[in-house]
Amino acid sequence: MRAVGILAGMVVATFFLFMYRASGARTEPIRDDMQYQRLVAERIAPQARVAVAGKDNAALNAADTTRAAPPPAAAAAVLTGEQVYSTTCIACHAAGIAGAPKFGDKGAWAARLGQGRAVLHRHALEGFQGKSGVMPPKGGRVDLADQSIANAVDYMVNAAK
Repeated sequence: MRAVGILAGMVVATFFLFMYRASGARTEPIRDDMQYQRLVAERIAPQARVAVAGKDNAALNAADTTRAAPPPAAAAAVLTGEQVYSTTCIACHAAGIAGAPKFGDKGAWAARLGQGRAVLHRHALEGFQGKSGVMPPKGGRVDLADQSIANAVDYMVNAAK
């Protein structure tokens, strides 16, 4: 009795499967359809493109016609030196990672202070690789305003005086 029920269920399922296939329902998209091609192009488009300094990068903006232009970035808020230090700079300058002068260490900061604040600001903003270590541009936080980075440098310099 149970086997008859299972067999009947399989017959009904097979019937509906054949009806579906015979109805002409398409299981694959039409590859010549422009909408389909646009969706595929969006799916396989690279997530990011890289601009190279000193090269003509105009093609980066012109090459992408499928995506809307991104909204202009909001101006970054200017943070105090202590805020920037405690959220960003502390990662390296607290322990002296990658040759970073430790916060408040007068000996480690002495040679750097001799170069002047303008040089320290420039190295913090643009990045620097010297004999004693590496400073990534903006400490790796390129989203911060330049003035926030300068405030952090001044905060650390004042602690080392």
